[in-house]
Amino acid sequence: MTWRGSITVRDRIFACLPYLLPLVSAVKFSAFLLTQFPARQVLLVFLTPLMLIDNSLGGIGELIVFFALLLLVVRNEKINHFIRFNTMQALLLTVVVWLCAIILQIIVALPGIDFAIQTLSTTIFLGIVAAIVYSIAQSLRGKYAEIPALSEAVYTQVR
Repeated sequence: MTWRGSITVRDRIFACLPYLLPLVSAVKFSAFLLTQFPARQVLLVFLTPLMLIDNSLGGIGELIVFFALLLLVVRNEKINHFIRFNTMQALLLTVVVWLCAIILQIIVALPGIDFAIQTLSTTIFLGIVAAIVYSIAQSLRGKYAEIPALSEAVYTQVR
């Protein structure tokens, strides 16, 4: 759906960049998957600089980037709606990752469910990666990525 004006190639590329935030946040769920398939670690090589920066700043780095994107991009009506939509969708995906991390920390406290934790972590990681890949592919095509429930929340936030 491209009803908010023309979408240039530059807009498409800028719309893809915010999806790095939930991807970096979701990498912590990939530990079990990458130990089973170590050859897949090559796919995360390009994220290494971002993960090093995130780890050096502690948890506050993600929070700073989150609020910077929210205040400087999503709330700025001078920026193309397509970029603001994708930025807000990436931010909501990041919130989903944070909520999953909290839930997983609660579940880890329960004894004897290591296999369930591994399965849940891998499922969260693959689900977030699938949503990110779909969103980036749609953005590069110049279309709005419609993820059920999430995109509806994004439309309510982005005017």
